[in-house]
Amino acid sequence: MQVETVLLYVLGVVIVAVGIALSIALHEIGHLVPAKLFKVRVGQYMIGFGPTIFSRKKGETEYGVKAIPMGGYISMAGMYPPQRKGGKPRASGTDAFVAEAEYEDAGRTSSTGFFQTLVQDARTASAETIPEGSEDRVFYKLPVVKRVIIMLGGPFMNLVIAVVLFAVVISGFGTQQISTTINTVSACVLPATSDRQKCASSDPEAPAAAAGLKPGDTIQSIDGTPATSYAQTSKLIRSSGGKELTIAVLRDGKPLTVKATPTLSEQSVADAQGQPVKGADGKLVTKKVGILGFTWAYELQQQPLTAVLPAVGNNIGQDFHLILNLPQRLIDVAKAAFGSGARDPNGPVGVVGVGRLAGEVAATNSVSLSQRLSTLIGIVASVNVALLVFNLVPLMPLDGGHVAAALWEGIRRFFAKLFKRRDPGPVDAARIIPLTFAVVIILGGMSLLLLYADIVKPITL
Repeated sequence: MQVETVLLYVLGVVIVAVGIALSIALHEIGHLVPAKLFKVRVGQYMIGFGPTIFSRKKGETEYGVKAIPMGGYISMAGMYPPQRKGGKPRASGTDAFVAEAEYEDAGRTSSTGFFQTLVQDARTASAETIPEGSEDRVFYKLPVVKRVIIMLGGPFMNLVIAVVLFAVVISGFGTQQISTTINTVSACVLPATSDRQKCASSDPEAPAAAAGLKPGDTIQSIDGTPATSYAQTSKLIRSSGGKELTIAVLRDGKPLTVKATPTLSEQSVADAQGQPVKGADGKLVTKKVGILGFTWAYELQQQPLTAVLPAVGNNIGQDFHLILNLPQRLIDVAKAAFGSGARDPNGPVGVVGVGRLAGEVAATNSVSLSQRLSTLIGIVASVNVALLVFNLVPLMPLDGGHVAAALWEGIRRFFAKLFKRRDPGPVDAARIIPLTFAVVIILGGMSLLLLYADIVKPITL
């Protein structure tokens, strides 16, 4: 049994790892396809970084896989304009790492000076140059709209993947929703204001227990009103304090009818998701309602396709909020990793952490196989949302940084034309390579912190 658990753990990690790798590959295809359509010369399409494990050249583009599976890139000619008039446009790459190939003048002398060295490091030399006749097939000469389309192609692909996978999870497998099935039956009914959590021998028996209701019973109707949902059925019971109800249930596939009278009790007000509502003072909002003394069970319920986009939108909003508060979140991660505190389960997590969660999900025998598979698909869907949001951050070398540079160029040219001034020319994004270098260092540090935290203080199920 132990061997089976280990194999399931490994299988979960592999499933999510393959899903993320395919997501990265499709992200880069999102850049590659419009770049090819707009006739930009693409030298490389690579998954991973570091030494090349496998590659094959088709036409002018080399397609391959590299040793470090931490992302991917396409290398486009002329993402940065030349530094001097008549200079050759230089290639660079997409996404959170600089490209590992570029195309420059043969015999070019090495750069000198700190900032020039940073630029050169960001545009690592390539073995081939841009062929004669391809000088106009460069990224920076494209209209602003086309450049934005190319750079947003990757995040858009992640959005499409996320929508498809969330549709599979939400409308295919279903999501955990409060059902009309009874989960537990209480021995007594305690008001929300009670200091006690356990029933005393002097407490009257709960109406549900007195009526003979049992865990697993599914309520079919109350006083002839069909039980269509948790919210509708709960509202009917809570509004019937002191009134005897005829409750039709299904027990082990057989219909059964019982009579029970909800007792009036001071209970917390619940929202549509069944969660207690708190007032402005932070205290529970309570009122007297009818209570039978049982809790509702959760079960997988397929949702309509109309629920998919709101779910994706909610996930995007959560990731944006996380990024906006990222400095504080990382401080919290560091405090937990190097201290005695626990990790925030809703905080940032690294690649190792995602893998551990995937393994735990797959090895959990307390839930069905379909639920485990649904959760693994949901993890890959959430990672795609994270890739979408992260790449939209308007900082080089992320996709959002290139989009911001293109839009700034468009704004400059618009006002130059409006005021009949000389065309200011393309924005030389290479000038902010030092900032790009700093961003890469910060991202690297963040990755190392999350890696350490995921090992010594992992987030668990």
